[in-house]
Amino acid sequence: MFTVRFSRDAIRALTRMPRNRAASIRRKIDQLAQDPHAANANVMKLAGREGFRLRVGDWRVIYELDNEQRILSVLVIGPRGSAYR
Repeated sequence: MFTVRFSRDAIRALTRMPRNRAASIRRKIDQLAQDPHAANANVMKLAGREGFRLRVGDWRVIYELDNEQRILSVLVIGPRGSAYR
């Protein structure tokens, strides 16, 4: 299991969205932290930069993995269009 760390921007995004949506995103992140290398149709490697994206409905979670320290760093949580900027 990986430890999950959130950036300030990710925490801010979670606190500003409706609680039920934030809870579903947190559940998906917790499931991902169990085994981030397992096959998952909602995860893709990013093109043009380091990291991965997790799709949760219309929302995107941009994250990076540190396999040595077993840390999943959540960098950005945002709507589909603006999460990649």
